[in-house]
Amino acid sequence: MKPLRDVIAGDLHTLFVGINPSLLSAQRGHHFARPGNRFWPALHLAGFTPRRLRPDEDAELLVYGVGVTNLVARPTRAADELSRDELRAGAVALAALCGRYAPRLVACVGLGAYRSAFARPRAGIGLQSERLGGRPVWLLPNPSGLNANHQLPDLARLYGEARAYAGRANPPVPGWGDGARGTGRRMTFAETQPNDADAAGAENEDSEAADKLPAAPDDDDSDMGDTDQHSSSDS
Repeated sequence: MKPLRDVIAGDLHTLFVGINPSLLSAQRGHHFARPGNRFWPALHLAGFTPRRLRPDEDAELLVYGVGVTNLVARPTRAADELSRDELRAGAVALAALCGRYAPRLVACVGLGAYRSAFARPRAGIGLQSERLGGRPVWLLPNPSGLNANHQLPDLARLYGEARAYAGRANPPVPGWGDGARGTGRRMTFAETQPNDADAAGAENEDSEAADKLPAAPDDDDSDMGDTDQHSSSDS
């Protein structure tokens, strides 16, 4: 079993992918549990949810067609404790997870981790050229409170752009409606450890440490636009 289980089901509007769970999130059993993390207010302001949810309400995301997983399952105090091998293994597992659940959009938070995990040293915010499990990928800034490059209004705008793209990219998914206009149908938690591929690593979203993640080859921070602050993996 993963230390912090995924919030996931089939036919999601958007699957958010954090870096790895913080020790606090793993202890509490809920994603993005650190008080300073801005994931929950950004999600609400971007229109994914009709109100600001609390971390202990993360299961409610499924009502609105939103899921959460992590790139690496292992909880850490800081993101820089993750090795490049862990990130790369997480990328493989994430592709399998996305292929299995087929969300309309995969939204990865944290530029540095994404660049290292997928060997894309120049990846920037927005739609990516590659897909995961056949699904489109959108890269977003880390919502950690330590990420001074992006304030809450910036996060809300950028997350809102991802939501708008997901709404245009595919035909409507029956059963849940559009983002905050969800139908209220509750989807159940899916079992996220059915095979070795899923277990290989797909959990890391709430890190809040200064970005000391293993750099991808030829990393060029000039077009990064985000320091990926991740001081305690707080998914």
